[in-house]
Amino acid sequence: MTEEPLRIGVLGAARIAELSIAGPARVTGHRLVAVAARDRSRAEAFAAEHDVERVLDSYADVVDDPAVEVVYNPLANGLHAPWNLAALAAGKHVLTEKPSASNTEEAVEVRDAVAKAGTVFMEGFHYLFHPVTRRLHELLESGELGELRHVETTMVMPAPPDTDPRWSLPLAGGALMDLGCYSLHAQRVLAPWAGGVPRLVGARGGEQPGAPGVDEWLDADLEFPGGATGSARCHMAHDGWEMSCRIVGSLGEATAVNFVQPHLDDRVRVRTASGERVEMLGRRSSYTYQLEAFAAHLRRGAPLPLDADDALATMRLIDDCYRAAGFPLRPRTVLPSTA
Repeated sequence: MTEEPLRIGVLGAARIAELSIAGPARVTGHRLVAVAARDRSRAEAFAAEHDVERVLDSYADVVDDPAVEVVYNPLANGLHAPWNLAALAAGKHVLTEKPSASNTEEAVEVRDAVAKAGTVFMEGFHYLFHPVTRRLHELLESGELGELRHVETTMVMPAPPDTDPRWSLPLAGGALMDLGCYSLHAQRVLAPWAGGVPRLVGARGGEQPGAPGVDEWLDADLEFPGGATGSARCHMAHDGWEMSCRIVGSLGEATAVNFVQPHLDDRVRVRTASGERVEMLGRRSSYTYQLEAFAAHLRRGAPLPLDADDALATMRLIDDCYRAAGFPLRPRTVLPSTA
């Protein structure tokens, strides 16, 4: 690496951090300079396994550490906004897991804090940087698929344990927050080929047994200004896995078999009047592409397609879906003064 590596501080030692930041940092040469977790022993184990330079006592210590340039936030959903705000107040760049906040009100606060801090903020929709998703967009841009007519995004998975924070309303859990944000975002970014961003037509969902107010599944119907329709589906207690994106145009269609985990399946199926084909776009991690793009923006000013305004727009659509499906909005989390 010829450029100065990013100096990254990690909040928590969650399993997602191994895939989303530790592996990509190792591949790209960026530094993990600090980590903290609620259980220090977990932070120490994470640091030993992933060559993190220092273990600190608290998230606040990571945020305030002068050696930390970028704060990576993979905490439970309800802790995204509070610690994103803390990091921004400390003058740090932020790469946060999605969604960036628990509700629209918090997302507005984060957006305003970014403007005040003057630092870079990005919600980690890593799929957007992978050749699989870029290829879907290229197929629309080239005209091979014709005019956009319909989009189907499906995000389903088997149920996590009942104790998982993704089933906790106070921690801003729910299928839409964990999975459906991808379904909605993947449709929102099709605006250039659909006459603008989609609007919600309707939504319906089902509650997780034993978790009042928490959605086990939620389906949303969307409509684009150009007349195309969208179906965004998520289910967090399904009998299997599917993370697909199907784009239907007037001249053909294309499906990314696993647009969120292309390192597991990088196929894009294309069908037009001239025939059918399968393109293999590579199984390099989408998180690695994401970290490279984030670093290129910080070091060279390269364009970055995600910012706090984009995060706010996605959060507004999530809240619209919850209202339409009869669910309460996710509550805000207030950190104790000693956090």
